[in-house]
Order: sequence, then structure tokens, then C-alpha cells
Amino acid sequence: MAAGKLAGRNALITGASKGLGKAMALALGKEGASIALVARDMDRLAAVAEEIRGNGSDAELYSLDVSNEAAVRELEAASLARFGHIDILINNAGINLRKPVTEFTLDEWNQVLSVNLTSAFLLCRSFVPQMKGRGYGRIINMTSTMGHVSLPGRTAYSATKAALIGFTKALALELADEAITVVGISPGPFATEMNLPLLQDPEINQQFIANIPVGRWGRVEEIGALAAFLCSDEAAFLTGTDILIDGGWCAR
Repeated sequence: MAAGKLAGRNALITGASKGLGKAMALALGKEGASIALVARDMDRLAAVAEEIRGNGSDAELYSLDVSNEAAVRELEAASLARFGHIDILINNAGINLRKPVTEFTLDEWNQVLSVNLTSAFLLCRSFVPQMKGRGYGRIINMTSTMGHVSLPGRTAYSATKAALIGFTKALALELADEAITVVGISPGPFATEMNLPLLQDPEINQQFIANIPVGRWGRVEEIGALAAFLCSDEAAFLTGTDILIDGGWCAR
């Protein structure tokens, strides 16, 4: 078992095959946590698991649609049978469809809500009960600066992220007496696969950088470090809030 601040803890992370989810999985693994990795792409998940195991921590892979109620119940049973209990839940899975509201189909709208918001409800409903009574628990919901401010073409995405911030605050109050903290992380512009359309367009990329006070995109490792801190004992008094990590984007 790897040594570290999270040695002996078990974490379940959705959307763990790439980007911010992968960065958080690697960071928690380096601190000694065993990781249940959840995503659709098993090949990418396998590569993340191999890296975690190479650092001395345990990892298991689960492929499913996190917005499917039956699939989440199956994940609950399988992961608890494998790890015994889950101490840390990170709801990171998400999608973003960029288009004017008048061009959304109802199916597209519902898809964004299901993956970005309903999945967090389903996973919390499954894993919160077994977190209770253990004197420790961490839930991190990946929100977004788009839940605080917005841009054209982000109606569905912003709606889900603003709702997830409210969900985070309410759940934190429900679980405060159980020593289970619930915190949102709102990333600003990070260099991830989701943002490739922006990164690869020189004009739009420059516009983004010009509006980031620190003058650069965020690095995924910076999210990993924040998540590892939030899961540590030092962050036990931090709950019911949303943390902006955006290079000053929302302070403008």
C-alpha cells in the first residue's frame, strides 16, 4: 500500500479516464488512496489504473452510464464488494453541448442534465448511506465557472452546474453532523479534451487567454492537488462551499 495522507481510504471517481478526472485519480492514488475508476472508455481507464498501481496504490475499473439508475446500483454493489466501503466520492462525469438554446432538441437538453446533474444525485444516493457512521467522508462535485458566470451557447451546461452548486450546499448541511464534507470545485479554463475546440482555434484561444488574469490556461495537475487537499484531514472544516480555481476569471 502506498504511503500518504489518504492511505487506507477508498475513492470512487467518475469521468476518470481523462482530463480532470484522471488528474484527480492520479493525485489521490499518489496519496495512498485506492481508486474505483468509472468511465465509458475502458482502454483509457486501464491506462490510468496501470499508472496508479505503478505508484503503489490499488485501482479497479468500472464502465457504465452514470446517468442510468440501474447501472449505478450495480456499481454500488460491485465497488462495495471489491473495496468494502467508499470514503471519497468525486462526481466528475460531464458533457457540454455548445449551441443556441433554440437549436437544442429536448433529448439533447435532457442528456446534459442527466449526465451533469442527475448522475451526482444517483451516486450520492447510493454511496452516502455507507459513508455514515465512519467519522470521515468526502464528496466533491465538479461544478464550473459556468455555474457562476456564463457565455453564449452554454444554457444547458450552465443550468446544470448552477444546480449542482445548490445541490452541494444542501447536501453539505444534511451530512455535516456525520463528518462528511461536501464541496464543489469550479474549474475555469483548463487545457482538457472538452476544451479542445477552443484550444485549437487560434482566435478563440487568444480571446480566452486575454480574459484570464494569470494569462494562461489551467493545468490539470492543479485540480489534482486541490482534490487531494480537500480529501485530507486538514480540510475537515471546509464544507458547503464551491471553490473557484479559474486564474481569476470570475474576479474580473
